Amino acid sequence: MAAGASGYADILKAPHAARLLAGTLVGRLPNATAHVAIVLFTRAEGGSYTLAGALAAVYGLATAVGQPLLGRLVDLHGQPRVQLPAAVVSALGMALFAVVGTTPLPSAYAAVTVAGLFTPPLEGGLRALWPDVLGRREDRVHRAYAMDAIAQEVMFTVGPLLVTLLVWLFSPAAALLVINAVGVAGAVSVVLSEPSRTWRSAPREAHWLGALRSPGLLALLGSFFFVGLALGSITVAGVAYADDHGRASAYGWLMAALGLGALVGGAVYGARQWAGAPERRLRIIVGLLAIGYLPLVFTPGVAAMTALCAVAGVFLAPAIACAFIVVDRHAPRGTVTEAFSWLVTTFGVGAAVGTAAAGPAVELGGTVAGFAVAGAGGLAALLVLLGTGRVLAAPGRSEHIASGDENDRSGAVEPGFSSGHQA
Repeated sequence: MAAGASGYADILKAPHAARLLAGTLVGRLPNATAHVAIVLFTRAEGGSYTLAGALAAVYGLATAVGQPLLGRLVDLHGQPRVQLPAAVVSALGMALFAVVGTTPLPSAYAAVTVAGLFTPPLEGGLRALWPDVLGRREDRVHRAYAMDAIAQEVMFTVGPLLVTLLVWLFSPAAALLVINAVGVAGAVSVVLSEPSRTWRSAPREAHWLGALRSPGLLALLGSFFFVGLALGSITVAGVAYADDHGRASAYGWLMAALGLGALVGGAVYGARQWAGAPERRLRIIVGLLAIGYLPLVFTPGVAAMTALCAVAGVFLAPAIACAFIVVDRHAPRGTVTEAFSWLVTTFGVGAAVGTAAAGPAVELGGTVAGFAVAGAGGLAALLVLLGTGRVLAAPGRSEHIASGDENDRSGAVEPGFSSGHQA
């Protein structure tokens, strides 16, 4: 672990690395907190939980549509020309929602749709920058992906707490405005950095499917739809579990345990170098992730259930970090930002479907049925990877576009690190 911490520190010492990571996390705060902020604001305006859920769902669907589209534009036109305007438009959409409120309803729906549709693909953009920032060294880029996955867990834990604090100090409307203003500041920090300004995607073949013409990428997206489904179902099943035990705080403990497990797992995973094909490693990690979800159906006491959730979360961050590597290997040349954005979208849609499926499952079969949805999702994710093994075994790109001298300086480069170059 000490070596791993040293490795993370080495990454953050690289020029621009800390700024890009921090700016991306801050820039993504509006997206990470939108569901909480929308629900709290809608309730403060006198809207029902049904309306709050509907508005949050519309925002989520709009984001799912916008991410790969904006990611393709980034690959075509560069980061600053897409990321910053998108961040500003998204913030203006949420500001309109904060000012207009929930009446008239068409305006509210239009505002959250704009905010979601124009959410900048900062997440995919950062992953496209890592190879250039870290000298195209395979070991450092892989560790950066793991650190990225860990940072996500921190952001999705701290973000909602920040919204709650702003609501308590000021108001739900102020929380919406502040969070989105901070998000624009984060995007500005990223796009004004030298790596973002000079990054250019590799030449790409004109094709209407873009990144989706890669069979390996499609296989990965299919698997991570079910990983998202499993995670989304746990959030609903966790509420039902807390209700069963008459302790509202139990839900917080379960979610915190999942996050803690993911943090530990991601830190351990990124602390060492891994031999062998990442596709094979991903099957093992997703298999362990699925196994971790299965014992949740036993729904023991709160202390034991919290421990089970911590174990269930251990392999989530490693699975995401390994998936980043697989995406980079299978994305067609010139489509890396779009490909990463598709992973974000597929995971998010899966989580939304899992949330929707767990509700009826709990009503029909109780809390156990809700957690069974998570177990089924994990197993389905594994089956997709096992069933598409041949497709995943053949990375879509095998050439490296950097010069031979650069290759000699940076060390071994895994096939697929040809997604971009410094202009």
